[in-house]
Amino acid sequence: MTTSDYKKVFKQLKSKPAKLAKFKKHNTPKKRTTGGALHKCKRCGQTHAHIQRYGLDLCRQCFREIAHSIGFKKYN
Repeated sequence: MTTSDYKKVFKQLKSKPAKLAKFKKHNTPKKRTTGGALHKCKRCGQTHAHIQRYGLDLCRQCFREIAHSIGFKKYN
């Protein structure tokens, strides 16, 4: 179950608080502690090709777009 599907059910269970509490207990998405999906790009939210070094937290595509303005230089 995706996070968006999980949130959609809330509307249906608003009138039944006991069932809503039980649903939340058993169906909330697990908090991630490891893995690729833990780190996201600050600009676009992408999880793949993530550059974490120097505290950038950007994907490689966003890094290429703003690298010059941050102060990185391209060497040939």
